[in-house]
Amino acid sequence: MLYAVIMAGGSGTRLWPLSRKSRPKQSLQLIGDRTMFQHAVDRLASLLPAERVYVVTNAAVAELLRPQAPALPPQNFILEPFPRDSAPAAGLAAVALLHQDPDAMMAMLTADHFIVDTAGLRAALAAAAQVAADGTIVTLGIRPTFPATGYGYIRLGEPLAAVDGLAVYRSAGFVEKPDRLTAEQFLADGRYVWNSGMFIWRADRLLREFADQLPESYTALQRIAAAFGTAEQAATLAAEWPNMRKISIDFGIMERAERVAVIPVEIGWSDIGDWASLLDLLPGDERGNLITGEVILHDTETSLVRSEGRLVVAIGLKNFVIVETPDVVLVCPKERVQEVRTIVDRLREEGNQRYL
Repeated sequence: MLYAVIMAGGSGTRLWPLSRKSRPKQSLQLIGDRTMFQHAVDRLASLLPAERVYVVTNAAVAELLRPQAPALPPQNFILEPFPRDSAPAAGLAAVALLHQDPDAMMAMLTADHFIVDTAGLRAALAAAAQVAADGTIVTLGIRPTFPATGYGYIRLGEPLAAVDGLAVYRSAGFVEKPDRLTAEQFLADGRYVWNSGMFIWRADRLLREFADQLPESYTALQRIAAAFGTAEQAATLAAEWPNMRKISIDFGIMERAERVAVIPVEIGWSDIGDWASLLDLLPGDERGNLITGEVILHDTETSLVRSEGRLVVAIGLKNFVIVETPDVVLVCPKERVQEVRTIVDRLREEGNQRYL
C-alpha cells in the first residue's frame, strides 16, 4: 500500500529574514493564501486518504503545522528528537510505516517545494509505485528548462518501460550541482534531469540500503524499530538518534544505491530555493514586480518587495529584492540572493540568535 511521507524539518535559510527557526519556510504563505506545507498536503488529496499521509519533523515545527492540516491524524506526525538531515528522517519514517504495514510503499516528498501540475504529480507517483513494487527505487526527475547551477542532476540511462504513458529509465548516476558551462552542456545533451528530491520505494528496501551503506545508522534504526509502539519508544529514540549519521538521502543512500529508476516529468516544479525563484515563478504586475503587503513603487520594475507590517517605498529600482519584517530589512540585487545564506551563517557565528 502506498503512503506519502512529507519531509518538513528544513529551515529554508535562503528565504531569510522571513524564514526563521520559529517560522520555517514550510509554514509560510509564499504562494497564495496557503502555506507551503498546506500546498504539499493539498496536492495529495485525491491520491491518498489523510490516514496514509505522514509528516516527519521536530516537535516545535509540528506545533506550527498540525493546525494547518487538521485532517491529518496527530499520530501521523513522526517527530525527530533533533534534525539529522534527510537520510535519518527517511529511515525513521520507514520504521514507523513498517510497524503498521510490512508491505508499506513510501513516497518521500517535500514540504517546501511548489508544483503547478498537481494532477501530473499524482499520476507520476501512481506510476512510480507500480515500478517500485518489485524493490526498484524510483525517483522523479524534472525536465530542465534552463541551465540551473543550484540543483543536482540525474543522468538518464537506458529506457526500461512505459507505465501509464510515462517513460521509465534506468538511472545512470547522480551528479552534483554543476558550474554554469556544465549545466549548459547538460541542458543541450537532453539526457539529464534535475534531482527533485522525490523518491518512491518499499520501506523495507530503504532499510536494506541503510544496512548496506549506513550500517551504524541501520543498527540504531533496528533498536528504534524494536521499541516502536512500546513504553520504551521515546526513550529508545532519544538514546539512539545521536547514533544516526547526519547525512542527506542523496549522499547517504541514492548515489550508491543499485536498481534505481527515473521517471522524467514536466510538472511546473520549483524548490522555491530563494527570493529570486518566486520572481521567476509567479506573475507580477504590469512592470514585473511581485508585491506583498503595504508597498508603494515608483519607477521600479522586475523586483520583489514584501512588507510584513510597515509601509515600504521603492524608487528607481530594477531586479531588486526587498523583504521587511518587524526586526530585519533585507535589500539586495536579485542576482545576489544566494548570498542571503552567507548572512545567516555570519549571524550564527556571531551568536545573533534573535535574528535566526
